[in-house]
This record gives sequence, C-alpha cells and structure tokens, in this order.
Amino acid sequence: MTYSEKLKNFLTQEIIPDLEEAIDEIFAFIEKSKMASIADKEELKELQEMHSECKDIVSEIESGEMSEEEAEDILNELVDMKSVEQE
Repeated sequence: MTYSEKLKNFLTQEIIPDLEEAIDEIFAFIEKSKMASIADKEELKELQEMHSECKDIVSEIESGEMSEEEAEDILNELVDMKSVEQE
C-alpha cells in the first residue's frame, strides 16, 4: 500500500469522522445552550477549517496531485498528532 493510500484511508476512516463528530458536538452544545462563546466559535471555526483541509488532501490524492513524499510527511504528522491526543 502506498503512502497516498494509507493517508487517504487514515483521513477518511479516522480523522474526518472524528472532526465531524467534534463539529456536531459543538453545534449540539451551542443549540442546547442557545448561545455560543467566542471560544466556542473559534473552536468550531478551527475544526471546520481542519475538516476542509482534510477533504482537500483527499481530493489531491484522488487526482494524483500529491507526491508520495508529501503524503508520507503528512501521514507521519497526523499519526504523531493522533498519538499525542490519545495519551
């Protein structure tokens, strides 16, 4: 399996669903409290941007625009971030 395939799988099976879940939770919290703090809005904006970036990366992979070296670098960064998050 190539790094591009591994990155695409990691994004579509783990990262993007996690981001979507976090975005949904913030929307639910805002809906429940009928108010959003500046911090909530900032967090939501950051998560939405990350989600968009992940979708863009998947598109780049699917169109063949991403090199294997770039895919490997991004995959390693994401795996490191995910590992730190789970500790």
